Amino acid sequence: MQEFDVVVLGGGPGGYVGAIRAAQLGAKVALVEKKSLGGTCLNRGCIPTKALYYSAKTIAVVKKAAEFGVTTGEVGFDIAKAVARKNEVVSKLVSGVKQLLKGNGVEVFEGDGFLESKNQVRITRADGLKGTVTAKKVIIATGSEPAMIPAFNIDKKNIITSTEMLDLQNVPKTLLIIGGGVMGCEFASIFAEFGSKVTIVELLPTILSMEDKQVSRVIMKGFKDKGIDVLTEVTVQGVQDTGNGVKTTLADGKEFITEKVMVSIGRSFNSQGFGLEGLGIKTEKGRIVVNDKMETNVNGVYAVGDVIGGMLLAHIASSEGIVAVNNALGKNAAMDYSVVPAGVFTEPEIASVGLREKDAKEKGIDVKIGRFPYVASGKALCMGDEEGFVQILSDQGTDKVLGCSIVGAHATDLIQEVAVAIKAGTKVKDIAETIHAHPTLPELVMEAAEDVHGMAIHKIGRKK
Repeated sequence: MQEFDVVVLGGGPGGYVGAIRAAQLGAKVALVEKKSLGGTCLNRGCIPTKALYYSAKTIAVVKKAAEFGVTTGEVGFDIAKAVARKNEVVSKLVSGVKQLLKGNGVEVFEGDGFLESKNQVRITRADGLKGTVTAKKVIIATGSEPAMIPAFNIDKKNIITSTEMLDLQNVPKTLLIIGGGVMGCEFASIFAEFGSKVTIVELLPTILSMEDKQVSRVIMKGFKDKGIDVLTEVTVQGVQDTGNGVKTTLADGKEFITEKVMVSIGRSFNSQGFGLEGLGIKTEKGRIVVNDKMETNVNGVYAVGDVIGGMLLAHIASSEGIVAVNNALGKNAAMDYSVVPAGVFTEPEIASVGLREKDAKEKGIDVKIGRFPYVASGKALCMGDEEGFVQILSDQGTDKVLGCSIVGAHATDLIQEVAVAIKAGTKVKDIAETIHAHPTLPELVMEAAEDVHGMAIHKIGRKK
């Protein structure tokens, strides 16, 4: 029986990153993965959706080519080729993860892992062969899957989840998306550009309800321009494949017939079927309960990533994996969720970090706010991307940066400057007084910081 210092269940961004860090710290490490290395993010989430996003973005750029003096012929699109490219990108990155694990001496077992005890893991391969390894410490990183809502009759053919959307070989003429959260809005943006007539139905009063109202307004305008219909504060009564289209019935009696329906209203946590119950590991509504050291109620067993709930983001899972490994190997680390940048790949992009304006109001925090529009940026105008703005929040008393929301081109890249500023306890004036290269999009961040005190140069603001 092989013995390891750390055995990791799950090869996603929480599991494989944790495994590599453990090996870097000198541990003997095994990783058990039953599907594909990279987990949901790399195979069925972050990466494949972004590959399709850039196919959609290329269509949008070509359509605007005439504005830049570039003459093109009729714009066509082959989704099969876009999907094939997506698969190539995924394959390269999966191979890269495999090489990183091998290069760091992590032993990878392909199969299902089962916790026979907190120090023994049974591994069952696809061919039925079984073996057991021992572990001084175990890290669970089993992830999540799209929620399979029984009432929606998900058949994975015409009533589908995000997973099936990624491999469509034909662009549906009509597409209804149930759920106006991040995933629903990203796919709406992508497939509207591919040529689908898209409708979003959302239970809440607004799509992207976690964002500030000003951000949602910009996205709603962009959706309207793309011909995406958005219905909010509606309840889906039922979904049925009629054989001549999918019928979606709302509680108010309104009906839609569309070629495809995508259900995007949550994730289910992979916490069943691998021995948690036998060990008495505590769960709540399917989520594994952990402390800030990522340890479960069973000493020596840790859990990270989607399976513990919270913000289901790959970069959070990776950070949690590193914290878990440090503690498993005798160090002292705690997870800090105070500075977590997040992005939404709609068109335009959305990014945020720290406090949003609505959060500050709810918590009664006295903040000063600076905003600067993309339309006032020379670089944005040159690019032809003038929709959106940067908004920075600072503490009224200390001038420290508390949060930032960006909606506009390359928002997901720009946000990191502010993330570092918040983590370092930087003041708004430090960003404003840092020379930013011209003409660049980061100048938007600088001018938003200046606007906190009414001193933005390229915006008529408050007089001092």
